[in-house]
Order: sequence, then structure tokens, then C-alpha cells
Amino acid sequence: MSDSRYQSWGRYPKEQQQAVDYLWRFNALPESDAATLLPFGNGRSYGDVCLNSGGALIDCRGLNRLISFDQERGILRCESGVLLSEILQLIVPKGWFLAVTPGTQFVTIGGAIANDVHGKNHHRAGTFGSHLRCFELLRSEGSRLHCSPNENADFFQATIGGLGLTGIITWAEIELKAINSPHIDQEVIRFSNLDQFFSLAEESDLTHEYTVAWIDCLAKGEDLGKGLFVRGNHAEKIEPSAHRKRRGAFSFPIDPPIALINGPTLKLFNTLYYRKQYGERSYSTVDYEPFFYPLDAMQNWNRIYGSKGFFQYQCAIPTEHAAEAIREILQRISNAGVGSFLAVLKMFGDQLSPGLLSFPVQGATLALDFPNSGEKTLRLLNSLDEVTRAANGKIYPAKDARMSAQDFKVQYPSYIKLGPFIDKKFSSNFWQRVTA
Repeated sequence: MSDSRYQSWGRYPKEQQQAVDYLWRFNALPESDAATLLPFGNGRSYGDVCLNSGGALIDCRGLNRLISFDQERGILRCESGVLLSEILQLIVPKGWFLAVTPGTQFVTIGGAIANDVHGKNHHRAGTFGSHLRCFELLRSEGSRLHCSPNENADFFQATIGGLGLTGIITWAEIELKAINSPHIDQEVIRFSNLDQFFSLAEESDLTHEYTVAWIDCLAKGEDLGKGLFVRGNHAEKIEPSAHRKRRGAFSFPIDPPIALINGPTLKLFNTLYYRKQYGERSYSTVDYEPFFYPLDAMQNWNRIYGSKGFFQYQCAIPTEHAAEAIREILQRISNAGVGSFLAVLKMFGDQLSPGLLSFPVQGATLALDFPNSGEKTLRLLNSLDEVTRAANGKIYPAKDARMSAQDFKVQYPSYIKLGPFIDKKFSSNFWQRVTA
């Protein structure tokens, strides 16, 4: 079947995708005459890693069953189409949390593994794959591999961050993090420039489990890199005034033909957001949802960028080049006058992922969203590539829709090691593009 929901979150590139359902983990792969296959979770990858033009997608959301939960040890086993939000609904009332979570809870556990997602606590916990105990991998010829660090360890490594190319993850088992409260003790600090960000990051990594910053990309001169630094730890107990109330989600109501993010609206938003608190610092105890998943409060927020979609650019820059490269990237964006509505800057730690193609490197990572304005946007992104390339940095495949094959092969030399583990029946737009 063909369905408009089978697209990437960035809504670019536009592709008509054929899909077949996979509803039961004990079954063989669904029948398809397509030349190639690719698992599809909840479509929260921004670029083309979740697309397979000329082939077929295997819709894995039907694999939505929780299998077992060891409440004493904090070990959960579930099928690969289960959303992180569904896991949280089960485990948080029991005193557990995800060891690592990305910026949305509406991703499947299979997608979290395939993209080896990271969160605000990489400096403490590493990537999602670092807390993966085992999984079952179904291959197109019918074999089922039990994969763990000790069994089929080569397939275990290849599948973590393997972009869905090694087969279908039917179920997975993860280790959870014990918590005393569903709340976060949060501190928000206004900072004036990039130097202050790096000082705050270095200080906060020692004292706070979760750190992240919003950057005003339109700032210039002495204000370049100004923003809000957010840091937090799990609360030790629930305060009487902080009883948990789940928030409702507002759905963005229209699908405009053009992007609603433009120069005037972006400048107004950045000014108001930077000044949203009265003092330089604010302290509060907040529920975990707005802390970890602020954008989830608005369903279909990607429509804000209009029918042409948008690009997300996320790079990781090694520590020795981080300050200089991030400064140059922000300078080029500011000079272009094309700011990013969502500009997020944080530090990665030195934890190594078990995945072959894992994205994080010790240093800084900057994530930016740009409306798709055609060649103008592509020229800017190519310019940012120059800076990332010169700094020996990397671009995140899960967010990418236009990285060159040459850059991918240099930034991810382990792609050659992945080759023998790719299922002969599996492919994607991304893989075809970057290995051409």
C-alpha cells in the first residue's frame, strides 16, 4: 500500500513509498515483490534513512507488544515497534526511566537502536546502544539471530546504528535507570556568548546528569552564540506541589504551503525566548515530559515548515576543534540571515558506543533546522559542511538528507565493516546515496 504517513519527519525528499505490514514477531517477513526492503518505525528520522524508493517499507508499528518487565532489576523486553512513550507509561510509575532518551518519546525502540540515539546525558550514559542487552534479528532468508555482546556479537555491533539494514529487529531487551521521582530539578541559565556556553558545559558535566542549550542563531558580534543553558537532575522526591499531571498534546492544525518560519517571525521568537525569564537564572521542579520532550507538546509540529519540508543539520565536532568550528558555523548562519528555529548545542562525553556507525564523538554537537528554500538552503548547508569537514567532524545520518558520499565515507570509515552484515534484501535511499 502507499500512504502519506510513510515519509520522513523533515518531509524531504518527497517520495511515494510502498509499505507492507509486519504484525507478529513469530511470522516470516511479509511477502513483497519489491526489489529491496527496509523496516519503518514511526517515521521520526529527519532525512532519508527511513525511505526506500523503488523498494518497499516494512511497517513495524504492529510489533507493539510488551513482553516482560523485571521490576526488581529494571530490565524490559518488548517488541521493536513499541514507542518509548509506551515504555515510559509502564515504567515511570514503577520507579524506572530510560537510561538514554532522544528529544522525542514518539520513536520506536527499533528506531532508537537503528539510529543509536543519544540524549542530554551522553557525558554520563553514552548512547542508547550502550544499555541494550540483547535482541532478535530476523533476516530475509528466514534465519533468526539472538544478538548480544556475547552471542552473534558482530551482528550486535552492526545493528546498533546500522540504519535498519541488517534485518528486522523483532524484539529487544534494555536496561533501565532507577529514579525516585518522575520530576526533574531544573536550572535555566541565560548566557551571553559561546565562551560562556563552554564554561557552563564544563562546570555542569560534573554536577548535572542532563545538560543542553538553546542558541540564538541570529545573534552577531559579541552576542554570537548567546542562549539559554538548561541543566537538571532527577528529583530525589516528589514535592507536594509537584504531583504529576500528564499534559495533553496540541496538534498543529494546518499544513501551510509555505514555511511559517522566516526572518521576522524567527527574530521575534528568538528575542522573546531569550528573555522568557526575568533573571539570569531560574530554578524549578518540572515533570519529565516538558524537560525531555518539549516539542512533543505539539503534534505535527513539522508542518510549521510548510509543504516543502525542512532540513536538519546536526554535526559533532571533536573537542580540540569544537569552540572554533561552532563559532564559525554560527557566524556563517548569522551572515546568511537564515537562522534556525531550533538550534540545540550540547557536549558529548568520551563514552564509546558498541555500534559500528555510532554518531557521537567526544566534543560538541550542534543541531539546526532550516526551512527548505531550495538552492539557497543547500548552499548554506554545503558551507557548513566545509567547516565540519575541516574540523574532522561528523554529520548525523538520522538527521541527514543530503550529505555527500565522499563525506560519509570519510566520516564513517567503518561503513566498510558494516557491509558483510547488511541483509542482501535490504536497502534505503540514504545507503544508496552515500555509498554510490
